[in-house]
Amino acid sequence: MSMQSARTIQELHTTLPPDEVLARAHEFFTRRNNLYATFIDREGPAFATFRGQGGEEIAIGVAPAPAGGTLVTGSTYLFDMQVARFLVTLPPAPGSTGVAAPAALPEAGE
Repeated sequence: MSMQSARTIQELHTTLPPDEVLARAHEFFTRRNNLYATFIDREGPAFATFRGQGGEEIAIGVAPAPAGGTLVTGSTYLFDMQVARFLVTLPPAPGSTGVAAPAALPEAGE
């Protein structure tokens, strides 16, 4: 697995409900990052996508976690630092180890 693909998807288990996570993502990505400004592209009850510099996309998805709280997944190709910064603003669920890359996915051709 390449180092870049390990950074393109990040996850966090938080105590916040899904709608609050998406509201915070909207606030964070459209109003806080002046250098890497984005605008809302598409949104639904379980996701929001943002477009930024050069058409770069940031996707934030939410799902109820089996142990309570919300599992938040952030995906991007170039804005991985901004996604990580957003995720650390969310209160982690008890026992959560913080922001993590999900389990390795096989590379094409493996």
